[in-house]
Amino acid sequence: MEVSGPLAVVQLLETSLLCLVNYASLVCSNAARFRIAAGSKRKLLEMGLRRAQGPDGGLTASRYAYIGGFDLTSNVQAGFLFGIPVAGTMAHSYVTSFSSLEEVLPHTLVTANSDRESIDIISLTKGWLRLVCELLGAETGKIREGELAAFLSYAIAYPHNFLPVIDSYSVSCSGLLNFCAVALTLFELEYRPLGVRLDSGALCRQSVEVRHVFRLCSERFSIPDFQSLTIVGTNNISEHSMAELNQTENEIDAVGVGTHLVTCTRQPSLGW
Repeated sequence: MEVSGPLAVVQLLETSLLCLVNYASLVCSNAARFRIAAGSKRKLLEMGLRRAQGPDGGLTASRYAYIGGFDLTSNVQAGFLFGIPVAGTMAHSYVTSFSSLEEVLPHTLVTANSDRESIDIISLTKGWLRLVCELLGAETGKIREGELAAFLSYAIAYPHNFLPVIDSYSVSCSGLLNFCAVALTLFELEYRPLGVRLDSGALCRQSVEVRHVFRLCSERFSIPDFQSLTIVGTNNISEHSMAELNQTENEIDAVGVGTHLVTCTRQPSLGW
């Protein structure tokens, strides 16, 4: 960009123009690098609002990340103002706020076509959980009831958008089992759950294990769509770790990026 004109005028414009262009170009470029590292098939979700430098930085970062190649944002305001597709998952704080199934209210859900009376979703899910544990040879004593309650509560409120985080306690011993039980319940009621989010540990290895369980459930319970549920990976994703995903066996369909995207950790200011 070149600006020409009377010296006094362009000197006054310099700071404003650099401020406006610098951050926008920086985040767009950073987002484009993530897009290249992720490849064309993997979905990218911007989720950096809580890490951004203030509300304005968080809002504009969502816009610039979308321009730079991201597919979705967790920033509802950015979706409202700029038309960016909005997506998100359940928070750990939501999961840990439940302790028992008694906290699930209401405990019924109508079928997707609403042609039947409300179904007792808790009883239905308990039956599915027993079958899932039998299929996987899991110990029921390690399953967290509060986590199951959180999943059920969320599924009742958002049966068309069920995508919980499953590592609040233990993925293999609790989270994955609880998810499968609730997801199978939703399928029975003619809804389609979206998938799961992994937010800690060895994301690649865990995603492979989760996909394996999805395929087992799909085959055992004759639900073809179960094996293709989405697996989202988050947890301090950087451009470097994004590139590693392409070199390691994994089943991650979408990646959520926050801190390293909106703060541009590798290059926090745009050089000239």
